[in-house]
Amino acid sequence: MFLILAIVLVVLWLGGFFVMHASSLFIHILLVFAVISLVMHLLGGRRTV
Repeated sequence: MFLILAIVLVVLWLGGFFVMHASSLFIHILLVFAVISLVMHLLGGRRTV
């Protein structure tokens, strides 16, 4: 789940960076959330729930 979230956030970050020309603060917040979710995915590993 975190991997999918990280991918979506990176895509939104790239879209905002290249297409929408949104404020730089919003773009970098998306990137930070993507990195955090990717780290949580890598540290969490696979869990069977």
